[in-house]
Amino acid sequence: MIAIFLKTLPFFAIIGLGYIAGRTRFFSAEATAYLTKFVFFFALSAMIFRFAANLPLAEVWDGRLIAAYLWGTAFVYVIATAVAFVRKLDIATAAIEAQCAVIGNIGFLGIPMLTLLLGEAAIGPIMMMLAVDLIVFSSLIVILITGSRDGRMSLSILKIVGLGLVKNPMIVAMSLGLFWSGFSIPIPTPMNDFLAILGGAATPGALFAIGASLASKSAERIEVAGWLTFCKLALHPAFVAFAAIYLFSVDGYSAGVMISAAALPVAGNVYMLAQHYGVAPQRVSAAILVSTAISIVTVSVVIAWVTGA
Repeated sequence: MIAIFLKTLPFFAIIGLGYIAGRTRFFSAEATAYLTKFVFFFALSAMIFRFAANLPLAEVWDGRLIAAYLWGTAFVYVIATAVAFVRKLDIATAAIEAQCAVIGNIGFLGIPMLTLLLGEAAIGPIMMMLAVDLIVFSSLIVILITGSRDGRMSLSILKIVGLGLVKNPMIVAMSLGLFWSGFSIPIPTPMNDFLAILGGAATPGALFAIGASLASKSAERIEVAGWLTFCKLALHPAFVAFAAIYLFSVDGYSAGVMISAAALPVAGNVYMLAQHYGVAPQRVSAAILVSTAISIVTVSVVIAWVTGA
């Protein structure tokens, strides 16, 4: 446990450094936004494409893993939604809270940290989970919020969802990489080196950007943030573990990667959605801040458990 904690500590230390830079205004909100854009559109996309293009497609696709992750995530999503309705929240706010309960920072934190801690073989399961988050649940929240405001489903909602998926650089990089791999197209050495250098900036850049963005977050509505943090850091990995081990018999290594990814704190893109639609951005902000702080310990505990360390 201590050994795993010491291995995860440098990742969270970089997040802390970014937080200090943002809190002291050494890194302005504008600088953080541009760093995030660089990581999102260039560095992380290069890393994902390179990983995907160098992986045989058969090693990436795992129907049992997808089913287990989808089942565990959907179960917690329903729990968070039900609790929101009991508290008499509207559909849009309930959808935002449910998103906080299940969408972890797989892109910015999971890919760089888990591939280093669990090995590059983890990238296949991680990409499958990221695809489920982006395609299923990121689409679902847009449908729920837009549909609840319009009072009905329409083709314009599906158009918004489709454009969102097509414009997402992580989905584009993943799709192109898997296409490249599927046709066994060799990657020229200069291109591979270029992707490796650019992708190498993803880990420190993403972690620093997470920290700098947290500096602008506040811990208002702490009781709600505590509940959503419990959902994300405890219920989500627990139900994903149950589905992986007992319902779908996912192999041990992939199950460990999936459970570790499910234990990650609330993703920053949930705040972007909340802010874009004007739905409870303060409570999302608090959930991100609280879950990230607590995950310094809980992520180490989960990784130590799945690895037997």
